[in-house]
Amino acid sequence: MITGPESSQAKRAAEAARAPQTALATRADRRRGGTPASAPARPPRRFDWEAWTMKWAGTTAVTLLALVMRLWKLGTPHKLMFDETYYVKDAYSLLKNRVEMSWDEEANVLFEAGDFSGILGNSAYVVHPPVGKWLIAFGMWLFGPESSTGWRFSAAIAGTLGVLLTVLIGWRLFDSQALGLLAGLLLAVDGISLVMSRSGLLDIFLMLFALLALWLILKDRAVMDRRLDERMRRPIGHGPTGAPLYASRRGGPGLGMRWYLVGAGVALGLACGVKWSGLYFLAVFGLLVVVWDAAARRRAGIKLWAPAAVWRDGVKAFALLVPVALVTYVSSWWGWLSTDTGHKRDWAVLNPGEGIGWLPPALRSLVEYHVEAWGFHTTLTSPHDYESNPALWLVQARPTSFFYEKELTCGADACSQAVTALGNPLIWWVGVAGLGVVLYQSVVWADRRAWTIICGYLAGYLPWLFFAERTIFTFYTVAFVPFVTLALAYAAGVVIGPGRAGPLPDLQTASWGLGRSPYTGPSLAAGRPRRPTPVMVVGVIVALMLIVSAFFWPIWTAESVPTDYWRMHMWLPSWV
Repeated sequence: MITGPESSQAKRAAEAARAPQTALATRADRRRGGTPASAPARPPRRFDWEAWTMKWAGTTAVTLLALVMRLWKLGTPHKLMFDETYYVKDAYSLLKNRVEMSWDEEANVLFEAGDFSGILGNSAYVVHPPVGKWLIAFGMWLFGPESSTGWRFSAAIAGTLGVLLTVLIGWRLFDSQALGLLAGLLLAVDGISLVMSRSGLLDIFLMLFALLALWLILKDRAVMDRRLDERMRRPIGHGPTGAPLYASRRGGPGLGMRWYLVGAGVALGLACGVKWSGLYFLAVFGLLVVVWDAAARRRAGIKLWAPAAVWRDGVKAFALLVPVALVTYVSSWWGWLSTDTGHKRDWAVLNPGEGIGWLPPALRSLVEYHVEAWGFHTTLTSPHDYESNPALWLVQARPTSFFYEKELTCGADACSQAVTALGNPLIWWVGVAGLGVVLYQSVVWADRRAWTIICGYLAGYLPWLFFAERTIFTFYTVAFVPFVTLALAYAAGVVIGPGRAGPLPDLQTASWGLGRSPYTGPSLAAGRPRRPTPVMVVGVIVALMLIVSAFFWPIWTAESVPTDYWRMHMWLPSWV
């Protein structure tokens, strides 16, 4: 028997031999041309039916809740609410003429009665691309243009799919089923998401395509990380001494075709085809892809990680996102391009030699149309009772009243019907604190999950702060409300702590690998046991959010209620 120091050394050697080997060589080994250690053989994984059932049962429940909330009495009120007066009638025009046409001044009353004779024979000047209006037209085609349910059906489906995508993004981003479901649940019951899903307006479609693009980018990231891991193991040659050389000496390996990015490019093109503000998501998400590529190569130990991320990954990512988005966007104008009746359709013929001369006449006319629309978007300053300063959007200081009528069907002396585009106050007010947690984690610990959530705010919210003098509305926040609920879910994971499995596990693999190291401080993966008190606090807050949503349900869905009860919901003077 060996005793003393020799026994301790032997014991440590035996433990080292039994320890699992790393999949990749260390950075120093690769620079010397060393061979990566072989990955340990993994035991075959058994499919966990219980986990799969629980995961998808929760997702199905949240998605069905969102669907029922959005479809319940969807046709109420049978009135053209707020900007439905533009987009629903434009959608009908697209169904009949492939382009938007002008309407008589009294057309709304006729339209609501199922009489569409108010449409005129001349084209209309519209300032938003056609994708969202084509989607509204699809619901009208299904249910008939006289059905107010048909006016809003596509928006309801888009809002429901947005909840599902938020759950899926939360799974992939947090590696936690619970936090993904929490983010989706809060989105399902938020007032801004709900009202916009029950209205024939455009912004809910912008939200949907932005979420779809992010989900595809996250899928691309998983594929690229796996490819990089696999290809870094393969030697690319041998050095002077015969030792194998690895890709780290040449900036790392190429990673092949990225089909998920092509899909993301299509989704972002469709987002721009709903509203031009989709361009912000294209720019921010494109930069996110490049930074992710750089961080992945750096973590893999590639010496020239930054140049490789730009030339090997960035150029390809740009080619797969921007041109694809541009082609998708231009294609969305097929109705306008295939007729000769649209606004400015014949501009190139009437103005020979003007515009971009090398373009075909139809595209020259389309460019001129966009120049005119850009002038409208950047100079619109007409006062409106419900315009709001974007600096106050995060606290929902000035909601938008889509519909309000006094009537006498609720059994009280005075009754009210209202549809108010107001977010759940508790979700949004606590969401400000959630955003603070996300900002702290992103700056101090370089957590890429936190940065991904911030990108949603950067694309959906930040640009509007530079257009505060324009006539803009709080309901534009629907484009980034999923990131508000993702921020709340992230903050809940930080508060609860990881426990054994952890709602926010493995900070090391979630960090950018840039700047300050998260491994030396009190990280999310510090291994502290999950305490009952934080879980209880989070549970109580979520329960209160659900109660607040139930309380505000009548003024989100045009329920007939006593006017005094309606006033109970006007917590701030600016909400009236």
